Amino acid sequence: MRIPIFYVDAFTDRPFRGNPAAVCLLDSWLDDGQMHKVAAENNLSATAFLLPRGKEYEIRWFTAQSELKLCGHATLASGFVVLNVLRPEGEEVQFSSRFHGTLTLQKSKTFHSLSLPALSPRSLAEIPTGLNEVLSRMALRPSEIWEANQIYMLVLEDQHAVQNMTPDFESLHGLHPYAVLITARGDEADFVSRYFAPGYGIPEDPATGSSHCLLAPYWSRRLGKSRMHARQLSYRGGELWCEMAADRVLLQSNAVLTLRGTLSI
Repeated sequence: MRIPIFYVDAFTDRPFRGNPAAVCLLDSWLDDGQMHKVAAENNLSATAFLLPRGKEYEIRWFTAQSELKLCGHATLASGFVVLNVLRPEGEEVQFSSRFHGTLTLQKSKTFHSLSLPALSPRSLAEIPTGLNEVLSRMALRPSEIWEANQIYMLVLEDQHAVQNMTPDFESLHGLHPYAVLITARGDEADFVSRYFAPGYGIPEDPATGSSHCLLAPYWSRRLGKSRMHARQLSYRGGELWCEMAADRVLLQSNAVLTLRGTLSI
């Protein structure tokens, strides 16, 4: 079996920045074990699998360890492939996902705009035991702790605290299936963040679309604005423009194709 495969750097306008994703174009679904193996072979934070259904595509996202319920950067990468390689005359593509319904990506002259569901985090009155141990080991004292979609969101005092936090991956791994997201107001952007999910095989994600489904609603309320500029302070870096639209988060950014080939199974 030979499968068309593409590597795309998402949430950036330059190669080797942002978050790399693999996109595999299928004629029929592989079994889950095969998709895990393909994701492990790619050794990226996520591999998206697309199955054409008329003008739409079914989409699933895998790491070597887990199927992801939502993955923004690999969806942006998939939309980039569809609208710039497979159907360059198109301006919009819809993806049908198993856990979050239809996801839409639109292309303009400036940006690709990805529509994702807004997730309203809930404030935690009590810190879960496992998370409390992580905070202690990493010497973190967040001013607020929120949770949504199996993500703990920790609000820190400033950008410096986010940028200079040293993660303890062993203790973070023990929180699985929960990931940890840290955030603060930014110096040059409205807000900044970093995202850790070692239990999913992603020690630190370079640029995370799904985390902004929490971040955008939170910072929109706190800052009193519906359009915001966000930066993810990973070693590769990511840059996004977020807009609240009712119960959706619109993520605007760019992507770059870095590889196109064929995978043999």
